[in-house]
Amino acid sequence: MKGFLIVDGYNIIYAWTEFEKNRESGLDYARSRLVSVLADHAALTGLKVVVVFDAHQIKGGGERTEVVDGVEVIYTQQGETADSLIERMVGSFLADGVAVYVATADWAEQVIIFGRGAFRLTPGELREQVQRAKQESKVHYQQSKPVDAYLENRLLEKVRAKFEQWRRGKS
Repeated sequence: MKGFLIVDGYNIIYAWTEFEKNRESGLDYARSRLVSVLADHAALTGLKVVVVFDAHQIKGGGERTEVVDGVEVIYTQQGETADSLIERMVGSFLADGVAVYVATADWAEQVIIFGRGAFRLTPGELREQVQRAKQESKVHYQQSKPVDAYLENRLLEKVRAKFEQWRRGKS
């Protein structure tokens, strides 16, 4: 799956049960954890991930963008919802001819972005994709012990014995 993944950040935070405790203590940590999970997912899938957080109710707030671990994080400006920004982004990304996936729990938003040609993901579907990518990566990136990579452990026994003789000066 190559292309763009646009995530409605607060929709996912409030939909995934693993963020429940984080929501109670404040959203800063929940946002940080979500971005971290999505950074791992981006690295495993090759998707360009953009997370959009509503900041439309913050007085005097302008749109703010930052890149965290390869994930573009956007906070909307005052008076703009994440949904409206996502809709604009879908249009511009689709104009570039790439696949666009949008993860949101908002049914109306899903209908709009689907109508514009993007693929929609519910929070549950996104969670499944994240977990599946993580499981598949374990097959390709198995942890091995450092000693497994030593050259001497990969040599034939008679070659290793010959090297040992040379090392001891008994050629």
